[in-house]
Amino acid sequence: MPQLDEALLRGLAPSVLAVLVRRGADFAAAEDAVQDALVEAVRAWPAETPRDPKGWLVTVAWRRFLDAARSDASRRRREDLVDQEPAPGPAPPVDDTLQLYFLCAHPALSPSSAVALTLRAVGGLTTRQIAQAYLVPEATMAQRISRAKRTVSKVRLDRPGDVCTVLRVLYLVFNEGYSGDVDLAAEAIRLTRQLAASIDHPEVAGLLALMLLHHARRAARTAPDGSLVPLAEQDRGRWDTGAIAEGIAILQAALARDRLGEFQAQAAVAALHADAPTAAETDWVQIVEWYDELARLTGSPVVRLNRAVAVGEADGPRAGLAALAELDATLPRHTAVAAYLHERDGDPATAARLYAEAARKAPSPAERDHLTRQAARLNARRDP
Repeated sequence: MPQLDEALLRGLAPSVLAVLVRRGADFAAAEDAVQDALVEAVRAWPAETPRDPKGWLVTVAWRRFLDAARSDASRRRREDLVDQEPAPGPAPPVDDTLQLYFLCAHPALSPSSAVALTLRAVGGLTTRQIAQAYLVPEATMAQRISRAKRTVSKVRLDRPGDVCTVLRVLYLVFNEGYSGDVDLAAEAIRLTRQLAASIDHPEVAGLLALMLLHHARRAARTAPDGSLVPLAEQDRGRWDTGAIAEGIAILQAALARDRLGEFQAQAAVAALHADAPTAAETDWVQIVEWYDELARLTGSPVVRLNRAVAVGEADGPRAGLAALAELDATLPRHTAVAAYLHERDGDPATAARLYAEAARKAPSPAERDHLTRQAARLNARRDP
């Protein structure tokens, strides 16, 4: 008996949902109908997989939607849809998944809701998986997704979506990393590859390159005990050279189009780090130049904070401290950067005090422990 191809089902679900939404089904009802079709596929496909799996799912899901529309008195306004029921047959060759990306990243949604809806509708993850990834109860995540569905159900897909908003949502997914049984970084890369196949846009390529270059260093980022390993101390032999080569190739092709955006510029910084054989051989002068471009593109104070670190490496810690002095001291990680630059400048007492202060402000236990160890290391040097 043939085995059910779960990866195929998961990959087809977003495009099937997009077809129903394009035909006029509201998002929430369409999503319910697609889930019913997937359940039916789990029952029927092991016996005989259809020749056109997507067409089969579209036909079954559309019928489920129409059945629900007919039986729901509050949806009588959909009677016109019933009269226009298409005949079963092959699914149209047009891939509407791109519109689904835009719908899930609608500006009416909060960032957290947009991420959850993207993972549910485009990624095909279950509510339980998403809840585990975000370390919240399943009921809480179900409510969040349900509210998001109601919001986008009122949106018509009759105008182009905002690619930049979609990319920011995908980058949020990527930065969540790993929790529960879903690797969100890997899932974000998969979804961004899918988006890149649907739309020819240099910033989509830039984001994919950025994700690959960051993900390539993942294995070296933590020690066996779970503690953070700074970039300069990472074992570069553990970096994924295949992902680095792919990321750099994608980035070079995007940059050649001369339509620079923030994700391409971030990827260029990551590529310079990845391309350096050792930390000492990093081209910090070029990195400063790319941060200048990023600051021009975004105006982000966080970019200028990272630039101060790069200036400290390229031109010396005093220059880095001067660049840091121009920024708001309440910025996240400002104190940690100041500690690092003071240590580089030969002032361990100030650096130790600032590391301890930064540890108290750290956003995560791993970062707090790392900064605490840095302070302890410097204090131990000073005390015989």
